[in-house]
Amino acid sequence: MSKTIDYYFTPVSPWTYLGHERFVAMAKRHGASVNVKPVDLARVFPVSGGLPLAKRAPQRQAYRLVELKRWSEFLGLPLTLKPKFFPVPAEEAALWIIAAEAAGGPGAALPLAGALMRACWAEERDISDAATLARIGAECGVAPPGAQAHAAAKAKFDANTQEAIELQVFGAPSYVYRGEIFWGQDRLDFLDRALAK
Repeated sequence: MSKTIDYYFTPVSPWTYLGHERFVAMAKRHGASVNVKPVDLARVFPVSGGLPLAKRAPQRQAYRLVELKRWSEFLGLPLTLKPKFFPVPAEEAALWIIAAEAAGGPGAALPLAGALMRACWAEERDISDAATLARIGAECGVAPPGAQAHAAAKAKFDANTQEAIELQVFGAPSYVYRGEIFWGQDRLDFLDRALAK
């Protein structure tokens, strides 16, 4: 039976960044295909009980920084706890990823997504800036989406978001495999076991 994972995320999520390369390697190891599905968490949160970071209680915000530092050190991944360009709007970066998948499949979209997350969380780059997006795209061999591709990507972004809401996805990253949601990069071990069955 073929293995397909639906990958719901936003490119400005530090947790998605921390799990991205491990997830990509895991999918490859299991011979699983990946549907790359950036979503608009600003639309997901209100219907799922989530809050944007700025509206969370101070103790939750403080503990988030503790956990990010722990995971960054544990995984050996560079991560700036308070990046210069965060929070920033994620939609344009998401549209680049979607357009890359439409043009070149997951093999184009997943490296671009990883590069964009790394740019935000380790390189102090503004992934909401058009020129920065173009430079990162060029580094990944991805051309800027034209007007038609951009419009198609926007429609797909909206569809991904609605689909996530209907599936009861409520945060990023979420990996959906055979109807089961695995939320958070700290659930990748469970996904690994599910893929191994």
